[in-house]
Amino acid sequence: MANVVVVGAQWGDEGKGKIVDWLSERADVIARFQGGHNAGHTLVIDGKVYKLSLLPSGIVRGGKLSVIGNGVVLDPWHLVTEIEKLRGQGVEISPDNLMIAENAPLILPVHGELDRARESATAVAKIGTTGRGIGPAYEDKVGRRAIRVADLADETTLATRVDRLLAHHDALRRGLGIDPIDRDALLAQLREIAPQVLPYAKPVWKVLNEARRAGKRILFEGAQGALLDIDFGTYPYVTSSNVIAGQAATGTGLGPGAIGFVLGIVKAYTTRVGEGPFPAELFDADGERLGERGHEFGTVTGRKRRCGWFDAVLVRQTCATSGVSGIALTKLDVLDGFKTLKICVGYDLDGVRLDYLPTAADQQARCTPIYEEMEGWSETTAGARSWADLPGAAIKYVRRIEELIQCPVALLSTSPERDDTILVTDPFAD
Repeated sequence: MANVVVVGAQWGDEGKGKIVDWLSERADVIARFQGGHNAGHTLVIDGKVYKLSLLPSGIVRGGKLSVIGNGVVLDPWHLVTEIEKLRGQGVEISPDNLMIAENAPLILPVHGELDRARESATAVAKIGTTGRGIGPAYEDKVGRRAIRVADLADETTLATRVDRLLAHHDALRRGLGIDPIDRDALLAQLREIAPQVLPYAKPVWKVLNEARRAGKRILFEGAQGALLDIDFGTYPYVTSSNVIAGQAATGTGLGPGAIGFVLGIVKAYTTRVGEGPFPAELFDADGERLGERGHEFGTVTGRKRRCGWFDAVLVRQTCATSGVSGIALTKLDVLDGFKTLKICVGYDLDGVRLDYLPTAADQQARCTPIYEEMEGWSETTAGARSWADLPGAAIKYVRRIEELIQCPVALLSTSPERDDTILVTDPFAD
């Protein structure tokens, strides 16, 4: 069976939650492979809304195994809160349908404190983090001082890990004018939360490899978007992990040969939350209209998203870096009623035309969009479930996007409802 990786191909908020939920009905295992609880996925199922930020989207589907891989940084207190919230909505969650990688690093309260203190103290351009400690937790992971899920099971190891962590963090806190960490209080917090997390801890790499050999269908779920990738995003205004499809292998313990199809989720226009370059951003009535019609507010932060026309240059670039096999185009219905649509097909950088976004931050800031105009449509696309339901101008718009990004449309989403989806290519097909 083909295993499928789902990645956002813009700056996040592309509608991954609905697509993953739609695909999860055909999958046996759904695995998160990066990010933390800074992600936000909204699912609408039979009129009921579920908001997830850490748990895989498949958790709301009975009979599926949901997995949080080692590439995720885990806030154990948020995990427990999110589990209880979903249980309150009637979702069954137990170690039978949720597993957490033993080697996943933890996000501690000290990480959030450091994250927020840094952002508020920054005199130069702010990164625009969510303040949830994601970045500092990844720093501790690569600095080899992280506390991992497995460490919660051994008192001696846990104390040693905390001491190593404090030796680094207390020095940082002094420089920021923050009080030293209360070692005993932190250890007490970890001892208290451990029994609520450890039942879910498993050697995820082993479980997934066994599932693969047994012919199970695995759906790898990414968070954020490829333009926030730590290597290939608009650095430094990025997240602290690799977001592109290659991370699905290292973030779960499966080799790259396990990946059969990469599905890039792409919004029919462009949005961004937080700071950083955005060549096709709109500051006019069209931008306001996109935001209002698309309900463009962050699932986790509630921050208003910046809106702009579809940027084919960026999506072509992310399709290349993630090896995207096909895209799922979402929110096409938001464009209903626009008399004229624009697509960014290139950039002007100081009089030179570019067909990619340059790496240097100063050059990114100077890029201005080169647009191609297309006729809009007055009819509605909302709820369409076949090509025959779409206006001719909408079909032309989709086909032009395919040409410009050099990648076919595999799925087309026309509303938040999971069944309002047009299937063109089955990602799970061999």
